Amino acid sequence: MQLFTIENKNGIKACITDYGGRVTSLFVPDRKGHSEDIVLGYDHLPDYIKSNEKYYGATIGRYGNRIGNACFSIGSKTYHLEKNDGNNSLHGGSGGFHDVTWKVKQLDKQTLELSYLSKDMEEGFPGNLKVKVVYSLTKNNGLKIEYFAETDQTTIVNLTHHSFFNLTGNPEKTISKHILQIPADFYTPVDEGLIPTGEIAPVDETPFDFRKPTAIGERIEQAHEQLKLGRGYDHNWVPDSTGTTKSIRLAARVTEPESERVMEVYTNEPGIQFYSGNFLNGKDIGKKNIAYQHRTAFCLETQHFPDSPNKKKFPSTLLNPGEEYYSVCIYQFK
Repeated sequence: MQLFTIENKNGIKACITDYGGRVTSLFVPDRKGHSEDIVLGYDHLPDYIKSNEKYYGATIGRYGNRIGNACFSIGSKTYHLEKNDGNNSLHGGSGGFHDVTWKVKQLDKQTLELSYLSKDMEEGFPGNLKVKVVYSLTKNNGLKIEYFAETDQTTIVNLTHHSFFNLTGNPEKTISKHILQIPADFYTPVDEGLIPTGEIAPVDETPFDFRKPTAIGERIEQAHEQLKLGRGYDHNWVPDSTGTTKSIRLAARVTEPESERVMEVYTNEPGIQFYSGNFLNGKDIGKKNIAYQHRTAFCLETQHFPDSPNKKKFPSTLLNPGEEYYSVCIYQFK
């Protein structure tokens, strides 16, 4: 395992490892200029391998999020995946992109290029898929993540990033007082296995309405009680239900009142998954010997929708030979 560092002139620094293409640290100043690490992880790289939570800071693929019944079809052919999340496939399987070693080139002090060849039928997905991920720290304090992919036969692709954020810089504190805004009128309800039902439902008059800035903890128990599953938020919001908008736009904004750190998320993707750290349970002892407890971090994963290959009304995740997959996510700090 190797560790690489990128930083800009404004005091933002990211540490990234070739194992899983993951961000291991992200140092961001608060309003007073005090810089702290705002992502969960470990002080020692080997600890990522034996972690209970497999996705801290990782690049996720070939398919970010869940695929129902761990199977999908392309034309008349059905492909079967590993069932690593109940009856479903999660984040590309246990040997997904989070668990491989990426080739890394340091292009300059602010930019890393990661590459990986996912071979035909790796984790059950068809086609030899050439993947490139570029991490860069922009001059205006954005952590920009760009994804590129090409295939030699028709396949499905849905790449995303899985940092666990706590903008206080202290994961002994919960995320309940973080103020979240998601400018989306719709979300995708899920069943007991956290698989979308296929409905694109309005957020109006539900605990999923974050169109106005709202504390994460304000209605989280209401959301849990309403659904009787998931222990909180683990859902996909729909800023663009058509899946046709290619321009980069705001998908979420988080403000932490104590440090006054602000993180905005920009993307060209049609969806964004908000996960409220529901399954953190104190078993992982992370940086500074801190046990990562329930709801001490959140994730915002830009993406196509969960289970899109099995939902005809959802934006397609098919990638054909001769096409280039391109996705971008920017975590912008203010």
